[in-house]
Amino acid sequence: MQIKFNTSTLSLEDIPLDIGYASEKINLKNHAGEVFKIGGQNGATQFLISTPSVDDSLLEQISELDTLLSLNALGGITKAIIVANVHHTMPHLEEWLVGYDYDEAYGDYYGVRLNNKELAKTLFIISKDGAVFYHEILDDFNAPFNLDKALGKIVAANSCYTGKGCHG
Repeated sequence: MQIKFNTSTLSLEDIPLDIGYASEKINLKNHAGEVFKIGGQNGATQFLISTPSVDDSLLEQISELDTLLSLNALGGITKAIIVANVHHTMPHLEEWLVGYDYDEAYGDYYGVRLNNKELAKTLFIISKDGAVFYHEILDDFNAPFNLDKALGKIVAANSCYTGKGCHG
């Protein structure tokens, strides 16, 4: 997949993890160097954003998403922002985990590492049973995510889980 960033064209190093596949628990580190886990089955719907940089437009989208989740009474969702390394700005956001992919496991397992070693701008929704329910991989770093579609997918992911796995 080719991804545009200003005047450059980058590509993914691998094939992204597809919808329906089990996600993997991944360790990330926050700005203080503390390890936390995302992905896998944790009993909550997970909303994961990877990005090559945290800029004002992304922060505006995160604020909009938080408002939409609140208006739709969608609490209890694990929300995380993932950057490639400790050299990136990692803002403190209320109710968001923010961390870097210190061992490159997220980029490798989710297939979102770019050929310049940064992470692509992606959004993954992981259902309560740990399966990839939805993903959006932007082919232009400057493009926004489709939050209306993502909200619909979060609602569906929250309501479809029965606690019996995908074959129950």
